[in-house]
Amino acid sequence: MSQQSPYEQLGVTIDASFDEIQDARDRLREQHTGERQVIESIEAAYDAILMDRLRMRQEGKIKVPERIRFPERIAGPPAKEIQPQTSPKVSWLTGMLDAPSRSELMWPSLIYLGLGVVSLYPAIEISLLQLPLALGVATSLYFLNRKENKFGRSVLLTVGGLILGLILGSLLSPMAGATLSVERFITLVTLIVLWLVSSFLR
Repeated sequence: MSQQSPYEQLGVTIDASFDEIQDARDRLREQHTGERQVIESIEAAYDAILMDRLRMRQEGKIKVPERIRFPERIAGPPAKEIQPQTSPKVSWLTGMLDAPSRSELMWPSLIYLGLGVVSLYPAIEISLLQLPLALGVATSLYFLNRKENKFGRSVLLTVGGLILGLILGSLLSPMAGATLSVERFITLVTLIVLWLVSSFLR
């Protein structure tokens, strides 16, 4: 084997590709497993071909394909990460909504339930219904401010909830029936709205 050229030793032509040369070397190694001298000769021939190819490349006799020299040209620029398009209105609304845990929901629910029971209690005079309503406003302010620590926003949401509750209660007051006075019904609806605002907004 030593009288042959490295290409002849591996059984490839001078024009063979790198993959063909590598496959020929691997095939010969498998054929001569355990024959140390033959395998050394195969490796020496493989190394000689690599050195010859390197020399020819430096001399400009081998043109390196563009995909090897400049792989980034073939690959192109990296794909930009596509950000989901969300409407400013939707993001503003979702930024206001809150998903409270059970423990966070418990205290406002208990307080507003107590205020609702007090407002429905027959012994409480109509003129005193402002007290549970005022306590409901204070409760809403407290729980909203505790979430984001933005007092101005808490005031706006609470006042908005108060106005909405009063308007909604007035519109729905015909549903109160004979057993419940209009004032008590409006107070109850307003407390429910304030509970919703303080629990599910931020």
